[in-house]
Amino acid sequence: MKKLLTLFTIAALSSFSLIAQNNDTKKADKHFNRYEFVEAAEEYAELVEDGKANTYVYSQLAESYYNVFNTVEAERYYAKALESSDDPEMIFKYSQMLKANGKYEESNTQMAKFASMRPSDDRAIAFNKNPDYLPKILEKGKKFNIQNLGFNSKYSDFGGTLQDGKLYITSARNTSRRTYGWNEEPFLDIYELTKNDDGTYQAANLVEDKVNTKFHEGVVSFSPDGNTMYFSRESFFEKEFEKDSITKIRYSLLHLFKATKSGSEWSNVEGFSLNSENYSVKNPSVSPDGKTLYFASDMPGGYGLFDIYKVDINDDGSLGDPVNLGQKVNTQGQEMFPYISSNNTLYFSSNGHLGLGNLDVFYTKEIDGKMAPIRNVGIPINSNADDFAFHLDEETEEGFVSSNREGGLGSDDIYAIKKLQPLCDVLITGTVTDSKTGEPINAASVTMYDDQGNKVLTKVTDSDGTVEFIVECGKESELEVVMDGYESQKMTVSASEEEEEEVSIMLDPIEEIVGPEMINLDPIYFDFDKSNITAQAAFELDKLVQIMTKYPDLVIDVTSHTDSRGSNSYNEKLSDRRAKTTVQYVISKGIDKSRISGMGKGENEPKVDCGSNCTDEEHQMNRRSEFKIVSGGPQAQ
Repeated sequence: MKKLLTLFTIAALSSFSLIAQNNDTKKADKHFNRYEFVEAAEEYAELVEDGKANTYVYSQLAESYYNVFNTVEAERYYAKALESSDDPEMIFKYSQMLKANGKYEESNTQMAKFASMRPSDDRAIAFNKNPDYLPKILEKGKKFNIQNLGFNSKYSDFGGTLQDGKLYITSARNTSRRTYGWNEEPFLDIYELTKNDDGTYQAANLVEDKVNTKFHEGVVSFSPDGNTMYFSRESFFEKEFEKDSITKIRYSLLHLFKATKSGSEWSNVEGFSLNSENYSVKNPSVSPDGKTLYFASDMPGGYGLFDIYKVDINDDGSLGDPVNLGQKVNTQGQEMFPYISSNNTLYFSSNGHLGLGNLDVFYTKEIDGKMAPIRNVGIPINSNADDFAFHLDEETEEGFVSSNREGGLGSDDIYAIKKLQPLCDVLITGTVTDSKTGEPINAASVTMYDDQGNKVLTKVTDSDGTVEFIVECGKESELEVVMDGYESQKMTVSASEEEEEEVSIMLDPIEEIVGPEMINLDPIYFDFDKSNITAQAAFELDKLVQIMTKYPDLVIDVTSHTDSRGSNSYNEKLSDRRAKTTVQYVISKGIDKSRISGMGKGENEPKVDCGSNCTDEEHQMNRRSEFKIVSGGPQAQ
């Protein structure tokens, strides 16, 4: 992906490029300044072979390889250049190349060095906050299936936008075009492939009419009705460019265009007032309602090399004033290829956020006017290479991603993706402590229940009293904690969009539930007209079992009560069944039957005396069991 500077990325030129050029480097520098990195690398390499290398030559050679994603050689020559340089940006790129080559520990060492030199840089702040980010990304596991598509060519192919049964991609396969000096591949064009009923695709056809030119065209997006296509195009077509006053080299920009559909043809291609001769605008993505356009730009006022913006699409098709998505999304690196999905999740690629490779795919969502935490999509969408142009149909959970990872057919390939499990999750870290001493409790049993009350998983706390669970974003869950010698507890964990949530659970010693005359359990509620033990009742009764196990001389009398609905005689019988059920549950847990007895009181002793005007909540409070100490227990010792 590094090779297409004018269309997709800015490679910051070496900081030595203005101070160490000489007659020996003149030829190589000319190629480099023209973005002809293949030829530039050859010329700089010759200087190395001839013994004419210095820090400048090594850095320029590393930059040349960096820009064509030759990670091995880029790593090699960044290392050579840094033997006599401490340029922070070079150190950052060196760390990226180490990471791309799977040398994660060495990459982190260089990132730590970069962070110490640029502590206020967004990339440094993120790293210092989470230096062990790599295992956390990898441990989230595989959330997608990914498959290389057979229509990829030996050239660069990327993108993937389905519209009206056709897949639109960007490709350098048009060999009738002249080649581009960056990577010696033809200029990029927009192609369409018809999707067959069996999910395969027919041969790629060049989008004709007014869309493609002899210069670069980029990824596309469509209005909801499919009648307007948005795409980026190199500004040479409009005879707009920047010209270096010294070298006379012309540098193109990227502009945004739209075309309208007339029958089966695309016509009326026109640019937007947003375009400028001073900056690029690229990678369009239209919101599901067709009212907002997301794009990437290096316009003044941004946070990094390329930032992501949004702009209103007016009723007449013109664009409003662009709005930067802010520092939570945009870094001092590059954020590109925004894609806004049908549920308004924003996906994008970045080399500024913490990732597995250079460009990783991330996602976020605007909630109440604020952006949710930026999350890495994880493996296998992201690799140690460049991963970009992510598209996902949230309904079918299928889509596309582009990558220059190893094993592809060309320099960039398009991959089909299928989501396997929810993408957004939250790491919940629970810490269980003694409420009296504050000490962590080891080996406590912690069970997680989902928002439907289903048991998900049970884990045991470690020596620090901690336990970890991963849950889906936006879902409420419940933790149930049980430990011998302590009163069991339940805690509701609220729905969250944060990446991590920490919860503290304090357990009271079991003696805390023993009062002077009663065992103070939370109320044992019964469903209307029922006498069976519910899950909530069992949770409370287990506390009684635990205290009776600890104090073998403890004798309990259970009284069960009903609400006032039904006749008094019926309620007395119902409450007696409830008392006997409660007693039987405790006996079933190993308590001798001589130590517990029970009696029904009917509706005669309501907890809430609301007469005939009780609410449902008041009726439930009156349906209860209570536990009186007959003899024994801690107070008798």
